[in-house]
Amino acid sequence: MKANVNLFWILAVFFTLVAGIYIFWTTTAGRLEWAGATALTLSAVLAAFLGFYLNRVHRHQGGELPEDTLTANIDDGDPEMGHFAPWSWWPIFLAGGCALLMLGLAVGYWIAFIAAPLVLIAVIGWTYEFYRGFHAR
Repeated sequence: MKANVNLFWILAVFFTLVAGIYIFWTTTAGRLEWAGATALTLSAVLAAFLGFYLNRVHRHQGGELPEDTLTANIDDGDPEMGHFAPWSWWPIFLAGGCALLMLGLAVGYWIAFIAAPLVLIAVIGWTYEFYRGFHAR
């Protein structure tokens, strides 16, 4: 976690410097360009918030994570990474439905009306996958 804290603080400093350079550069060329200045400044603020939060969590955690020690092995980390459905086609179906939905929002609304039921069917199918078929419980 300490590596993540350092990374976010480095990003906060980097975005602050880039925002300062960008603001200086655009004001010398005429007038301030607000979209880029706001985006870079808010990126610096977001990185600083994340660095501060992760630093507080790391301090109150009371222990070192395996990622923070140089002598740690891969097996020292938490082996449980979550539960994933084996041989599931529902995520692919959901990704296709979401892509079609975004295409419909970008190109024509009629495509979104076709894609919305596909997304709903894919979400329901993925949620209830373990209630039917080979992996039923």
